[in-house]
Amino acid sequence: MQVRSWARDRVPALTGLLTAVALALVFGSVLGVVPTPPRAPTAVLEAIPAVNAVVSLAAIVAIVTGWRAIRRGEVRRHRAAMLTAFGLFALFLTLYLYRVSILGPSEFPGPETVYTFVYLPFLAIHILLAIVCVPLLFYVILLGTTRPVRELYDTNHARVGKIAASLWLVSFTMGITVFLMLYVVPW
Repeated sequence: MQVRSWARDRVPALTGLLTAVALALVFGSVLGVVPTPPRAPTAVLEAIPAVNAVVSLAAIVAIVTGWRAIRRGEVRRHRAAMLTAFGLFALFLTLYLYRVSILGPSEFPGPETVYTFVYLPFLAIHILLAIVCVPLLFYVILLGTTRPVRELYDTNHARVGKIAASLWLVSFTMGITVFLMLYVVPW
């Protein structure tokens, strides 16, 4: 039995499994449960937030490109753009978790009132959207990669994909704003 055929019949279960594994890695890294990897030089660790901001911007471009492509019926371009966006998301997450597992979360450098009433609620929404996106992304990617294009019209791929892409765009945009609040704004 081919892996693609096997996966095709198990999209919801695989979505749940991949989501559980991904979120376990995220929370395990943030909480210090996952073993700490070898430490990179300080300059590399300090560069990760800026690199991730650029990766996020590239992911936004890829998502918008994929969205525009599918609206024009360019399925191959849509697929390539969305898989690129997912790869960029994975790169972002790997770099972020690597840095957090070594240095811990970044401290907000601004005033306490901004931290309490602006930064924390903003960060909470960003994190919530990122978490909600994970199962949606796995679901649409599994549907899109295990079925021929003509069969996708009989699935929830387009409907869930619109929701996933919208939330993903907002989450990436908010992530860039978090970067600006942490590292660029001169508080």
